[in-house]
Amino acid sequence: MEQMESNNNLNTEAVIFTDAAAMKVGSLLTEEENPDLNLRVYVTGGGCAGFQYGFSFDENKDEGDTEVVKRGVRLIVDPMSIQYLMGAEIDFQEDLQGARFVIKNPNATTTCSCGSSFS
Repeated sequence: MEQMESNNNLNTEAVIFTDAAAMKVGSLLTEEENPDLNLRVYVTGGGCAGFQYGFSFDENKDEGDTEVVKRGVRLIVDPMSIQYLMGAEIDFQEDLQGARFVIKNPNATTTCSCGSSFS
């Protein structure tokens, strides 16, 4: 069951954290041996299309962060980044191109061929 929590007033139901992504993050967290880690997804300026996505492990959940919990794994997004990620799907894919986290973002008008930057 998916649980969503937000310290802000945004509708966070549109942020989708897939089972595949949650399972992969869970296995990475097991390797880290730190149950307090969260997956932080964020947007920064840069990349060839203007903005780029970033992922990091973070023990802290800051005031205003949006949290999505799936399969016991916490995904957190800061208030600035959630504006760009509303309606986005955070997924993990393994195919001929390799294994990677993928963000399918309906708010992005253009994306780089690498998939890590958008505008």
